[in-house]
Amino acid sequence: MSDRPVVVVTRRLPDAVHDALRGAFDARLNPEDRPLGPEGLRGALATADALLTTVTDSVTADLLAAEPRRTRLVANFGVGFNNIDVEAAKARGVAVSNTPDVLTDATADLAMTLLLMVARRTGEGERHVRNGQWTGWRPTHMLGAHVTGKTLGLVGMGRIARAVAQRAHHGFQMKVIYHDPYPPPPDVARALGAEPRDTLEQVLRQADFVSLHCPASPETHHLMNRERLALMRPEAFLVNTARGDVVDEAALVEALVAGRIAGAGLDVFEREPQVTQALTTMDNVVLLPHLGSATTETRVAMGMRAFENLQRFFAGQPLRDRVV
Repeated sequence: MSDRPVVVVTRRLPDAVHDALRGAFDARLNPEDRPLGPEGLRGALATADALLTTVTDSVTADLLAAEPRRTRLVANFGVGFNNIDVEAAKARGVAVSNTPDVLTDATADLAMTLLLMVARRTGEGERHVRNGQWTGWRPTHMLGAHVTGKTLGLVGMGRIARAVAQRAHHGFQMKVIYHDPYPPPPDVARALGAEPRDTLEQVLRQADFVSLHCPASPETHHLMNRERLALMRPEAFLVNTARGDVVDEAALVEALVAGRIAGAGLDVFEREPQVTQALTTMDNVVLLPHLGSATTETRVAMGMRAFENLQRFFAGQPLRDRVV
């Protein structure tokens, strides 16, 4: 029997992170990368001193209430933590941490990737070539939307949104507008060429591209609903790298079919990994499998940030990234 803390790791992580975890803890890894599911998580909470979870693991109030429970820390692999009932964790004395900062650039890069792909029809074009449909260059073939100099509307102005603003304004000379109930200092926004708007509705009416960067919460559930999608310009595009349930996918399909918006680029979905079938049939929609932080460097950095929080917790030190 080991006297080291038992840490259950719910999904397969990069090898460098596994090596670090094995060196410091009695790490129970998941090399097959199969989701534990509710019963697996219940068993882990009963037998482990800490869980290293991912955004696909639903740590509910019921699971946290189950006895016996040995776990004292849930270290989440991700900046978001809506997969954990943090109020239930707090009520039961279970600490929760996340991994902010280290995935900012990778996710901002992907938001710009989606924006460019949906504007310039690159996903559609690549399928066109692969399927042997291309017959050669012609002046009116697959005309897309210009990006440089257009208006980008940011919903939220946190770390990732600010990184997107920097790329869009300084890289593509885009005009950047934003709405956030907790805005950054004015000098920070000015350095990014970003102008605040008093309401979300103003952003939606004025933007050529709307990029979502708000957390998942009861207040933001279906934030982009039928009424708000109707405020967007018919030539505007929606990009979502935040959380899937911020968008009402049924309403999005309606808006796309009716031509109320020009297209959408989505990296996250309302019922992951399920995707609304109608979206998969639309050429003016780009669909990616939640790749926001999916670079080797970023995923290793996320794992090492979770590892640091575990180390600090068991050393009796303050968590670097405490949520509760």
